[in-house]
Parts: sequence; C-alpha cells; structure tokens
Amino acid sequence: MAKAKIKKIAVMTGGGDCPGLNAVIRAVVKTAVNYHGLEVWGIEDGYLGLIEDRIHPLGYNDVSGILTVGGTILGSSNTSNPFTYPIMLGKKQVQKDVSEQCLVNLSKRGIDTMICIGGDGTMVSAAAFAKKGLTIMGVPKTIDNDLWGTDITFGFNTAMTTATEAIDKLHTTASSHHRVMLVEVMGRYAGWIALYAGVAGGADVILIPEIPYDMKKIADYVIARSKKGRRFSIICVAEGAKAKGGKMVVAKTFKNSPDPIRLGGISFLLADQLAAMTGLSCRAVNLGHIQRGGIPSPYDRTLATQFGHYAMELLMNGKINRLVVMKDGKLNSIPLGQTAGRIKTVPKNHPLIAAAEAVGTSFGI
Repeated sequence: MAKAKIKKIAVMTGGGDCPGLNAVIRAVVKTAVNYHGLEVWGIEDGYLGLIEDRIHPLGYNDVSGILTVGGTILGSSNTSNPFTYPIMLGKKQVQKDVSEQCLVNLSKRGIDTMICIGGDGTMVSAAAFAKKGLTIMGVPKTIDNDLWGTDITFGFNTAMTTATEAIDKLHTTASSHHRVMLVEVMGRYAGWIALYAGVAGGADVILIPEIPYDMKKIADYVIARSKKGRRFSIICVAEGAKAKGGKMVVAKTFKNSPDPIRLGGISFLLADQLAAMTGLSCRAVNLGHIQRGGIPSPYDRTLATQFGHYAMELLMNGKINRLVVMKDGKLNSIPLGQTAGRIKTVPKNHPLIAAAEAVGTSFGI
C-alpha cells in the first residue's frame, strides 16, 4: 500500500474528559515527530477551538511528562457541534453550519489531517468532516465503554476501578449503620461501569439500563437479606437504569449540546422508594464526575498509547477516515461512518451477568 502524503496533523479531544487522553496525545505527537518527521498542531477545547480558530503547534517537549496525568492538556468541550453551532441573529439564537470555516482554519496552516479522540458525538462530526474531504482518523474514548465497534475504550478501566473503590469504602459504613447503600455510577444508556464495578465491589444488587428492574423484587431481596442476618445491602445502579415500563431519570438538558440529555438522580429516587417499601434505612451516593478524574490506570495508559501509535501508523499507510478499535484482543480499524451515532450496550447474555447471578447477585428481576 502506498504511503500517504500527509504534511501536517492536528489532534483534538472532544466530549467529556477521561483518564488516558494525554497518553493518546503523547503517543500521536511522539510517533509523528520521531518516526515520520511530521508537524503536529493541537486544537484547544475540542470542536469549539476548531470553530474559534484556537490551534497551536504541539511539539515533542509539550507532551513530555503527561503520560500519568488525567484529563487533557488540550482541553475539551461537549457543547459545540460545528454543523449545528448556535449563533445570535439579532435577538434570536439560530443554528448555523460553520464547518467550512473550520476547514479554512486548518488549511491556512497547511493542516490536511485531523485525529479526533472522542466518543460517539465526536465521531458523528468527524464522519461529517470526512465527507467534506478532510482526512480523519478516530480514536475511541469514553469511560462508558459504549462506543460501537470496539471491545474496549480507554478510560473505562480507570472509571470502573474508581467506582469499585467507592463501593469497597461504602461497605464499612453500610455495615456499621445497617443500611442499604445505593451507589450511582455513570454510563449513560449502557451499564458497563455498573456491571463491572458492581461485580468487582461485591454489590448485592446491580441495576443496568439493559435490564429494567421490578421495584418489588428489589425490596423483597433486601428484606430477605435482612431476615437472614445480613443487616446491610449494597446496590450499584447505573444512571440510565429504569423500572419496567418506566423512564430514565433526566437531571438536566442542554439545548446546544450534541447530546442534550444528562441522566442522573435515579439512586436518590430509589432510596426513597425502597425506604418506604421496606422500612430500612437507605442512603444514596452519586459518584458523578469523580469517575472521570485522577491518574489513568496502567491498563488505560498502555491501551491509550497503543491507540495513539496505531492511529498514526494507519494514516501513514494510507488508511484514512477510520476508527481505531480493539477487537478480540487485537488492534484493528473500522470505517468511521460505521460507528457514528451508534452505541454498544451490555448484551443480556453477557457472561459476567451469568456469573453475578450465580453468586447471588440480583438484577431486580
């Protein structure tokens, strides 16, 4: 395959932050500079920086010492879609396609390739830019592990570990006060964090979006535990969990965001309902953005480094407009358009669900 004639590369981080982003940036820049002699530019604050023309050179020294640093040195934004960007027209706010100006901002610097690190929202816009002729390479990022096409995304392992550690700590206070403790974790419409952290933390009940729960079954389960002398219970609940025939709990909506719905608050609702049904003391804890922060785990650092390096190798070998993925333990890639707008949820026949049920964990059904 012929080598690609790439001149300058821009790299950006879009959507919510997560541990491991800096490891990808580092791998991209060092591979580009060390092995290919390319010039790299950093786009600040995701697509917002591309819209506002905030793009700066990113050299070897700029990425030294960032492997273990959480977040992103470039900044990020999850409220700026170049194809539907809000502007004021007189006193009225309207949405405008500013993607052509974004292309101008890149071309005036001689940038012909963009590496987009992000989740499904970021990839939707990346695929749209690819259709406009810009060379794109996508790198999957989300703590939710819900990006379609890849078995794993970096950031998930660290978030799951953080949630597990929180559940571990809550065991002692739940035991001391004989309470039912509900721990709410992120995940949006997928239950990967809740499932893995719940199993790893020994949660008695795990509630995920893919398996709508029956409130009476949960109440009966914790009462039965109490009668057997197990005077506390831990419930790990995904923010997108919902009752049979019910709806997910929406905390906020943001009109200008590519993903306007923000879930959250299900644990507090469940705590009140469960206390009323059982007479037991129930408390809720929402881990929220704690799951996004901190030092990336060794697994996420190595995965992110592999993704960043592989993204560069694909580009230099003429493979463009693709998303780096990990399938069956091997690095691979798929067409960018395949993953845009799709999410990966937990299958009901997932082996970890079967293992959890075998050791007595309830899924509220």
